[in-house]
Amino acid sequence: MCDCQQNSPRQAEPVAGRVETRLTAVDCSLPEVKAELRQLSQLLLSSRALWSVRSFEHHKLPWQQRFAKLAAALWAIDDDALETVDASQSLLLATLWPALVADLSEQELAALWDKRHFAWHLFDYPAPKQDNGQPKLCASTEARLSAGIKGRKWQQISRFANTIATHNNPFPLLEWCAGKGHLGRLLSALSGKAVLSLEWQASLCEAGELAAKKRNLPQQFVCADAFAAEPCYLKPKQHAIALHACGELHLTLLRRAVARGTAVVSVSPCCYHLLPSGDITPLSQSAQEQALRLDKAALQLPLNHSVIANQKARADRIKEVSWRLGFDSLQRELRAQDTYLPLPAVRQSQLSGSFKDFCLWAAAQKGVLLPQAVDFAAYQRLGEQRRRLTARIDLAAHLFRPVIERYLLLDRVCFLLEAGYRVQLGAFCEQATTPRNALIHAWLPGSR
Repeated sequence: MCDCQQNSPRQAEPVAGRVETRLTAVDCSLPEVKAELRQLSQLLLSSRALWSVRSFEHHKLPWQQRFAKLAAALWAIDDDALETVDASQSLLLATLWPALVADLSEQELAALWDKRHFAWHLFDYPAPKQDNGQPKLCASTEARLSAGIKGRKWQQISRFANTIATHNNPFPLLEWCAGKGHLGRLLSALSGKAVLSLEWQASLCEAGELAAKKRNLPQQFVCADAFAAEPCYLKPKQHAIALHACGELHLTLLRRAVARGTAVVSVSPCCYHLLPSGDITPLSQSAQEQALRLDKAALQLPLNHSVIANQKARADRIKEVSWRLGFDSLQRELRAQDTYLPLPAVRQSQLSGSFKDFCLWAAAQKGVLLPQAVDFAAYQRLGEQRRRLTARIDLAAHLFRPVIERYLLLDRVCFLLEAGYRVQLGAFCEQATTPRNALIHAWLPGSR
């Protein structure tokens, strides 16, 4: 988050002194955001060896000589504790930071790698209430609108919509990539505004239209591709909204909203790496001026969180990764090529057989000829060893999840600030509801 004014009359504290303080979303300023982008770019450039790593490609810690104490700290973590550490950014930081600082001190980089960047998290938008302190919708109305929507998904939609509804403006809504229009219907019920829902799947448009008609809400659907150049449904006197718009979808919305001078934009980015065009150029001019460029693997890093599943699911995942790596070691030797050979998705039934059966299937998939005599047990053990290694390479890279996501969010904030918008950045819900809980809310001066 940028070092900006808090949404209250008092001056915000310096960031370094407020890491653990519970604050609400902030108004961002262009000079401060540009300064943050420069700092984050320098940090990520100096740390590329740790986070820009494809773990499956390595037989040892690729940065071990430079970060020897970090390597020792990673190998000191019990295998059974790896997922627990990975699931909590604060625990991950507490576990690895002392060793990392010791390595950085030897390289005179400790000042550049400020711990607050690794402990960063979004601050909440205030809980939405009416002037009388009551929720925006009564329980019975909300229950009717949420019918047929899974609980966690509805929590995300409800909190996003209620947060947006607190930002009063007179403009009709454009729901970007609407699906069945659940978000648009709730916002229409909250605000009484007309909603135009843009969705490319005709079946979803039809379902959404029926639901809106049933509830007598002013919501219309347009069956169209959001990437199509024309017609563009964005207008100046409009409030464009998008919840969890993946990759190029939210970038397209932001670019077109700025080009059309759309008065208000509220977007929750998701899946930064989903870029069909392949364009990984930063969005803002300020970020483009920096030397940092993130590839698709880096853009995906903020989404890489371990989820501690049930025991069987965890065992199956460990087996699959180990077997993939065991076959990878085998194919490298047979093909005399020290490069990773990706395999297609594995069916659950393929994990119920033996490692030998798995290798026979994998070899057939990739056209690798297996000799008659293969010590499959040896390669299975090698795969298990490599799985332990890749887990630790990934764990070190995961330290940078908040750093990269912060950089990506501020790049989008900066793009809007450069275009003359005022911008707020905060979390519309708790991380337990969804880790992708960022809300960028922007408006042109005089539009509200």
